[in-house]
Amino acid sequence: MAFIRRPYPERLTISSYRDSPPPEQLRVKCLNVMTEKNFPLPQTFTAWCNSHLRKAGTQIENIEEDFRDGLKLMLLLEVISGERLAKPERGKMRVHKISNVNKALNFIASKGVKLVSIGAEEIVDGNAKMTLGMIWTIILRFAIQDISVEETSAKEGLLLWCQRKTAPYKNVNIQNFHISWKDGLGFCALIHRHRPELIDYGKLRKDDPMTNLNTAFDVAEKYLDIPKMLDAEDIVGTARPDEKAIMTYVSSFYHAFSVLLDQSQTTCNAETAANRICKVLAVNQENEQLMEDYEKLASDLLEWIRRTIPWLENRVPENTMQSMQQKLEDFRDYRRLHKPPKVQEKCQLEISFNTLQTKLRLSNRPAFMPSEGKMVSDISNAWGSLEGAEKGYEEWLLNEIRRLERLDHLAEKFRQKAAIHEAWTEGKEEMLQQRDYETASLSEIKALLKKHEAFESDLAAHQDRVEQIAAIAQELNELDYYDSPSVNARCQKICDQWDALGAMTQKRSEALQRTEKLLETIDQLYLEFAKRAAPFNNWMEGAMEDLQDTFIVHTIEEIQGLSTAHEQFKATLPEADKERQAILGIHNEIAKIVQTYHVNMAGTNPYTTINPQEINTKWDKVRQLVPQRDQALIEEHARQQNNERLRRQFANQANVIGPWIQNKMEEIGRISIEMHGTLEDQLNHLRQYEKSIVNYKPKIDQLEGDHQLIQEALIFDNKHTNYTMEHIRVGWEQLLTTIARTINEIENQILTRDAKGISQEQMNEFRASFNHFDRKRTGLMEAEDFKTCLISMGYNLGEAEFARIMSIVDPNRMGLVTFQAFIDFMSRETADTDTADQVMASFKVLAGDKNYILADELRRELPPDQAEYCIARMAPYTGPDGVPGALDYMSFSTALYGESDL
Repeated sequence: MAFIRRPYPERLTISSYRDSPPPEQLRVKCLNVMTEKNFPLPQTFTAWCNSHLRKAGTQIENIEEDFRDGLKLMLLLEVISGERLAKPERGKMRVHKISNVNKALNFIASKGVKLVSIGAEEIVDGNAKMTLGMIWTIILRFAIQDISVEETSAKEGLLLWCQRKTAPYKNVNIQNFHISWKDGLGFCALIHRHRPELIDYGKLRKDDPMTNLNTAFDVAEKYLDIPKMLDAEDIVGTARPDEKAIMTYVSSFYHAFSVLLDQSQTTCNAETAANRICKVLAVNQENEQLMEDYEKLASDLLEWIRRTIPWLENRVPENTMQSMQQKLEDFRDYRRLHKPPKVQEKCQLEISFNTLQTKLRLSNRPAFMPSEGKMVSDISNAWGSLEGAEKGYEEWLLNEIRRLERLDHLAEKFRQKAAIHEAWTEGKEEMLQQRDYETASLSEIKALLKKHEAFESDLAAHQDRVEQIAAIAQELNELDYYDSPSVNARCQKICDQWDALGAMTQKRSEALQRTEKLLETIDQLYLEFAKRAAPFNNWMEGAMEDLQDTFIVHTIEEIQGLSTAHEQFKATLPEADKERQAILGIHNEIAKIVQTYHVNMAGTNPYTTINPQEINTKWDKVRQLVPQRDQALIEEHARQQNNERLRRQFANQANVIGPWIQNKMEEIGRISIEMHGTLEDQLNHLRQYEKSIVNYKPKIDQLEGDHQLIQEALIFDNKHTNYTMEHIRVGWEQLLTTIARTINEIENQILTRDAKGISQEQMNEFRASFNHFDRKRTGLMEAEDFKTCLISMGYNLGEAEFARIMSIVDPNRMGLVTFQAFIDFMSRETADTDTADQVMASFKVLAGDKNYILADELRRELPPDQAEYCIARMAPYTGPDGVPGALDYMSFSTALYGESDL
């Protein structure tokens, strides 16, 4: 039966004699064979010998006896070597036999094999151990040693050949020449790989080794001309089958199938092409997964920024302090809990993007261009917008809290003053509208006139309070107080009433003056009482109002100023008490005159409604409010002292942490451009450095806690430090991002070095050159400096050539060249990378020189997952020579290295 051409995963070659292992190696192998406990099976070696002897028309029956005269031994060597040995001796004597055996042994020795402890006498005497050891040496030298697969030879080459041939069979795993063959599937897979029509492999079961082994042995003997060298019972019944017997039998398969080599050269090329395609597709699949991961992470981060910015840009104020403080608490939660993980995601996104671009450059792929709006620069711009909104949002919150605090204070002050004024004006309109002077006596008329003069004095004294009420209402309107309509209505009512009081006062005054000529008698004492009691009463009301007035201070100096003013007020109390005694003395004198002269009085002072009891009551109220004011000032002074302690506590830590962060940033900048040790040493140094920085995080958290205490205490300034919590947060985030980015750059340099085969000395030279022309010591070489560097290295650059090089090292057109891009450029010309033409040529081999390829051809030559990958992405072939189901491998190969829609 003729052999059917089948593809081979690798190219099989028969090594020349000069590639053979040294004689000492074969000698050691021979000695090992002679001393092994489990000696090779005589049945296997007999069958192997007969497989060659029958080509000369003979065979042996007993391996120990039939080689004793040396004739068949010499014949065996001639058959397997293809060379003629010396003429044998035909005599039957022992000396003739020894001569023949020596001729065979000398021939073996001439092939580089030193036979130790094996002499012609032992073979002639039928020494079984020596005879079998000799045969195993012959097998090693002529059947196994010359096997070569992918730069491995002999046993290792034979094992690699078996692994390559059985790789497509998932239930076969060849790792050795003993237990890996016990289930028989390895033998069946070798036969099916080359002659699939001989075995129905799908019906074989791993749990039925006897059937599998007998099937393989029978088919090999019947169709492949490989004699049955093993018994299935011996293999199944042995815990560890004899390795030499298995190797001998498997080598027969190798040589039987190797005759297909010259007939299947094109098929071998197809396997090489398939391997190349597998490699390319594996790289492409990995890169596509990295691209998908980047797109998803970028989309999630941009979506979070899109949702967060409107929240930060919302400047609609609340009407109450509680609502605004809740907004401030929500903002603090955002800074502490929600933003830090997103900072890490942003950093990881940049690292992933840089790693992907490095892998694409190393595999000769085009640079990765994310979807529109998802570039690293787009992420950075969006992040900048987020931080801009964030900065303005916190400042707005604090201003709104200050505004509401001020509004609450003004509103309370407005209500107090309005209530006092409304209480004073109660009944005044009715009094001014009375026409009692028309029926009053002369004394009553004079009394009414004096009373009216006292009222006018009182009215003038209340003018300041009305103006204060109007001013407070105006300020509330300017500060956009939420309850301004009610304040305006109340203020307008007071002003209208005040104008009416003024008009009515003027009208009554004119009426009294018209009758003044008729009134001559007036009680001077009542008038004097009224004149002195009214301002004193007004002073007491003002004092009570001031003592009950709320105050807001933010520093110790402010509370000390209030305390000083209060002490000055208390110093005026003795003089005020004298005035009170004088006023009460006037009233006592009136009472004395009334009692003395029996004056008929109505019982009240006609010139004023103020009486001694009211003066005494208000005076007592003032005396009660003074110690209450003292206590309030003392408590506020203690609170301001605590606030000052919080300011100093925060400043002490911030003044240490701020410079520490700046120093670490400068140290990282120096490390990134200096050369100390290997890249691995620099990477380890940076990781240790990163660990020390992360260990500093508890101090940042402690400072956050102090900052929260300051905000809860509504402290808005700190003269003890120039650092704010925002400065510390931004510096800390920049420090973490910088160390992570620097570590990623070193990792990419290691990846580039290993992929390009760059030595450490070359890497140091690259770094020295880069640092020399990095004049600003920023870790980035400007375009002009890069051009100068190239010229110094011997490049003859025109504008077009330099522009082309810049498009490679600076694809984002930033005008800057990173050290990673510099290394890629310097090692680019020596890189051994695949090209689109190579992949296209490989597909053409698989397709049998056709301009298209079929799905069945892909499934036959490639692993299942990569075959399906190609089928799913290849476009239908539309050429005139196409057939149904034809696929266009040319456009697919081009897409792998160009602008791809895959």
